[in-house]
Amino acid sequence: MTTQAERLPETAPVNGVKAKQSLGSRLVERVSGGLISVILVVVGLFWLVPTIGLLISSLRSPADLTASGWWKVFSEPSQLTLDSYQKLLQNSDITHSIVNTVLITVPATLLVIVIGALAGYAFAWMEFPGRDWWFMGVVGLLVVPVQVALIPIAELFGKLGLFGNIFGVILFHTGFGLPFAVFLLRNFFAEIPRELLEAARLDGAGELRLFVRVVMPLGGPAIASLGIFQFLWVWNDMLIALVFTDADSQPITVALQTQMRAFADNVDVLAPGAFISMVIPLIVFFAFQRQFVSGVMAGAVK
Repeated sequence: MTTQAERLPETAPVNGVKAKQSLGSRLVERVSGGLISVILVVVGLFWLVPTIGLLISSLRSPADLTASGWWKVFSEPSQLTLDSYQKLLQNSDITHSIVNTVLITVPATLLVIVIGALAGYAFAWMEFPGRDWWFMGVVGLLVVPVQVALIPIAELFGKLGLFGNIFGVILFHTGFGLPFAVFLLRNFFAEIPRELLEAARLDGAGELRLFVRVVMPLGGPAIASLGIFQFLWVWNDMLIALVFTDADSQPITVALQTQMRAFADNVDVLAPGAFISMVIPLIVFFAFQRQFVSGVMAGAVK
């Protein structure tokens, strides 16, 4: 006959003495407590150290940068100055490259979102011949590396007159961003309840109106996640820009590399330029981090 003590949970007190917990249970309790918060804070601080160091370096004079490390500013705050940023704004190559980066990144991001959303909706809810096979072909394109296509597309762009200008770079980024966009949005749109779409069709909504009024608002988290991924990839890209742009269309990444190659000691321009190139993607990420997390976690729980 089973006694009352045997029927109690392992961690319940028996005769005033708490039963011994397993190692896994103790680890779970510690992780779920304040220890994990402390670890995350420490990791976050270490992750921010390069950014903070670059910011402080951009606010110091070249002489101070040569004489000591950026942490010296904590004992001598008088070293901080905006002269480097003033000199940066007078450098036409850097300022023009920042404009080029915006002209490349924004259209490449918007085109991927719009075309990827339309294709994702079609693959999720529209019937047409070979739909599944076409989708498998799109998924297969995810494994194609960018380096394989550089030479063939460079030859094609040269024949079409697109080599060395911003429009060609936008097309390249759009083409290689679409497979992931279609894959992500198709899987997200497929989770929308069919009853909701059928109700909208019964109310007289066509496919375009259904897409704009129902699917797009519900797909906001996934679209925000896709936009952040695409924006960061295009903004930070250097390989594609180095191959397909010239001196008049180069983005900030290539411009900074050119400055480093031409003026090895031009730190007062490189440091603020690199910080601007870094801080803009950080601002975009933190501005949309809530939508990003929602989009990433959307497929984890049905």
